[in-house]
Amino acid sequence: MVKGRLLPWSGPRPGGPDRGSGEGSDVATAPGATPGPGAGGTPGPAPGSGEDARTRAARLERALGDPADPANPFGYARLLAADRAAERFTGGEELLDGLGVFSEFVPVELGGRLDAFENLVAVLRPVFRRDVGLGLGYGAMSWMAASDVWMTGTERQRTWLADLMLAGGKAAIAQHETAHSNDYVRSQVTARPEGGTLVLNGAKPMINNLERARALVLFCRTDAAPGSRSHSALLLDPAALPADRAVMLSRHLAVGLRGCRFAGLEFTDCPVPAEALLGPLGSGVATALRSFQASRTVISALAVGAVDTVLRTAVGFEESARAHAVDGSRGDPDRPGATTGALVNLLLYDALAVVALRALHLLPEQTSVFSAALKYLLPKVLTETMYDLSTVLGSGIYSREGTLGIFQKHVRDVPVLSLGHAGSAACQATIIPQLSRLARSSWFREQPPPAALFRPWGPLPPLSAERLVLASGRDSLIACLPAIGPEITGDDPCVRALAALAHALTAELRELGDRVRALDDGGRATLPTAAGFALADRYALLLAGAAVLGVWYHARDGGDPFLADAAWAAAALHRVARRLGARVPALPPACEARVRRELWVRFGAQNSYDLYNAPVHG
Repeated sequence: MVKGRLLPWSGPRPGGPDRGSGEGSDVATAPGATPGPGAGGTPGPAPGSGEDARTRAARLERALGDPADPANPFGYARLLAADRAAERFTGGEELLDGLGVFSEFVPVELGGRLDAFENLVAVLRPVFRRDVGLGLGYGAMSWMAASDVWMTGTERQRTWLADLMLAGGKAAIAQHETAHSNDYVRSQVTARPEGGTLVLNGAKPMINNLERARALVLFCRTDAAPGSRSHSALLLDPAALPADRAVMLSRHLAVGLRGCRFAGLEFTDCPVPAEALLGPLGSGVATALRSFQASRTVISALAVGAVDTVLRTAVGFEESARAHAVDGSRGDPDRPGATTGALVNLLLYDALAVVALRALHLLPEQTSVFSAALKYLLPKVLTETMYDLSTVLGSGIYSREGTLGIFQKHVRDVPVLSLGHAGSAACQATIIPQLSRLARSSWFREQPPPAALFRPWGPLPPLSAERLVLASGRDSLIACLPAIGPEITGDDPCVRALAALAHALTAELRELGDRVRALDDGGRATLPTAAGFALADRYALLLAGAAVLGVWYHARDGGDPFLADAAWAAAALHRVARRLGARVPALPPACEARVRRELWVRFGAQNSYDLYNAPVHG
């Protein structure tokens, strides 16, 4: 491995030694042992403004302005220029600092605004609509690092990190293992106990925001023996690491997320205090698996914002093409096409996203499978949707300027969200060991979940992190298929289609249970690998279908009129059924026509294409 440069924090800072002077202890100061280090960034408004998340999201959307306006300093022209230069979109970051968006990542009990994961996603989606790299680099990665601390840190660690982040400081997380296909339990960094310290050796090759991080959550091996107790997590102050024993490696420049700065970090006999441990020694795997339930869900849900923009760009291109048609024809706005199918896919995916976000509060014991299924479907639904929409633009897909330029940027950026330690294979590996128990004791036995699970913006109880478990053997969401299906009655062709599709998916669930039990062989620990991957794929799709059914069913009680219309739900379930290979009849034309009309209504009204139907610019 080629050495890079020493870590760049060189000025004196409160709470840590001056890295440039070489003065101070050879052992890094434990977070909280002294006053927390200062952090860069412009302070924003105090968190206690009394605004709810919906108001804060709308305020941020207005502040970001019309992204298509060339004169907008926060618009596409500026952010695409930063992307071409492979630099951070500093203007956007300064705006977010001024609005105090960093407080969204800190729990309310520690002085921030984070009270519900659905609220966090709602506030950040306006950012992700414009620039995935800005959303990740500015705050989502800091929140991912901090989530381990919020869940398992001591009061001193939690307070230190909260103070740092509320001052605009950034945190980084070092989990990726590129040498082992990002298998985070094969860490190349080891921590050896020595006296009252842990001595670090090895390297983490890909860490986002490392150059400016004021806190670092490091995942490392603390026991050479394999098993669930082999790894631990540490909370470190990078400025306090001995400069000659912690060396930054060269920056990695990727095709996607060009504005994010990924760099590596190599340790050589680097001592850190034992108090840096997050939780007990050997608890790192359990901590990661619990925090993944939140991070997988939040990051996957944020991707909807970017695909919303991709769809809006394609619809705008369609409108322009009709307006300038050579034969003078404006076409038929009710004719189904790629954009109609994209809206169905987006609503299908967002139904599961909203349900998974709310389940973190309402059904935390069950969310391990919900979060894994959502993240697994990201490339299968959202990335494929973007590729389908590229056919609408034709050669315009190659444009790197203006409104069309943002299409290509999102097509490059969004797939990166599905990679990493929580990629598709890792998500399936979370689901597969639970299938046997679910098939034996949960499916067709559980009662449906509470209506609150399906109502966007509805009140939520505080998160109870201790209720997040690695596997519970329960899934009440899937119970929506057999429970709601028989209640769907009416003469409307879309309602009849929805009833038939719910029945077909219920039959698919029953067949899935039979196949799992047949392979279970009397209660073996895990299913055969090849078969398990195929069955996990079918289960994830059925969960998405159940979420759609639940959102539609409960929207009829005073929810969004479009979400209460059976047309979109039937179209979404039809797509699930076709992916499963089920033999289902074609949808009634009225279903796609009504979805198509909603596509154009939202485009004209400048409302989002997700479940929230919120005002947007551009």
